[in-house]
Amino acid sequence: MTPPDKICVSCGRTIEWRKRWEKQWDEVRYCSKRCRAHKPNKLDQRLEDTMLELLGRAPASKGIDPQEALSQLGLGKDMHQRARNAARRLVAQQKAVVVQKGRVVDPSTARGPITLKKR
Repeated sequence: MTPPDKICVSCGRTIEWRKRWEKQWDEVRYCSKRCRAHKPNKLDQRLEDTMLELLGRAPASKGIDPQEALSQLGLGKDMHQRARNAARRLVAQQKAVVVQKGRVVDPSTARGPITLKKR
């Protein structure tokens, strides 16, 4: 029996158990070398806080686009991947859900525009 999947601390994607990680599975926190090199920092925390604030003001049926948090903080669209990572981390913390075309989707596999809604 394999242990349950984990969530990457950096990008919020699902980390699936691998046989080669069997002895160190308890220490696995990042899904890749890239994520290990780009650990969440104060800007990422501000993005998450801003998204939660925007979700608090948005109508429950509408939700927000993670790009709105970038605009709110005065950051450029070149940081859209950071916004998506922050949205995935909020889903992992069970503070929000990711929706596409009216359906809740797995943020690890979602492609294209997403909407973040309150849980």
